[in-house]
Amino acid sequence: MQIVIFGATGMVGQGVLRECLVDAGIDRVVAIGRSPTGVRNAKLTEITRGDFTDYSAIETQLTDFDACFFCLGVSSIGMSEERYRHLTYDLTLAAATTLARLNPQMIFTYVTGAGTDSTEQGSRMWARIKGKTENDLLKLPFKAAYMFRPGAIQPLHGARSKTAWVQAVYTVTWPLWSVLRRLSPRLVTSTEQMGRAMIRVAREGYPRKVLEMEDINSL
Repeated sequence: MQIVIFGATGMVGQGVLRECLVDAGIDRVVAIGRSPTGVRNAKLTEITRGDFTDYSAIETQLTDFDACFFCLGVSSIGMSEERYRHLTYDLTLAAATTLARLNPQMIFTYVTGAGTDSTEQGSRMWARIKGKTENDLLKLPFKAAYMFRPGAIQPLHGARSKTAWVQAVYTVTWPLWSVLRRLSPRLVTSTEQMGRAMIRVAREGYPRKVLEMEDINSL
């Protein structure tokens, strides 16, 4: 398979990128982000750019992919609804619309979050916007699109959060994570499990388009 990843420098994206690079069935990975990943691998090509609304200049580099793993995202904490909508909905749909046109046989997987509001009517701003993003992605003419809704995620194999206070929490609570994953598979997953589940869905499909934590861990 040939894979394109958005957000490979974020915590989830780092984990997904690692799983793609160690998977013998994946021949090529293109990572698109604002900054380099720092990873060196013969399979990996990186495209660094600041504009995530217009891909016309690099369309020739965005063809012939089997799957996209879209891991680009931000926290809504301290952010206005307009800004969060731009960074979450507008940027995701700009990339997805371009990819759907260039790769109609693509499997598109989007990392959203537990508690996302598919009705788009709830009181939580982030959940409404994530819900609209999911709903509109599912309307695009991909071969298939899947929405991944993880809750708590344990970073493995060196994956780190780019948000300092979040990483500090992970560091302090690290001894508890493996226990929590064993005791609460419906609540906790890992970056490794996320990456492997996304790859498996790209290869084999899945009966549901929206995957909750239990689906992710079972895959």
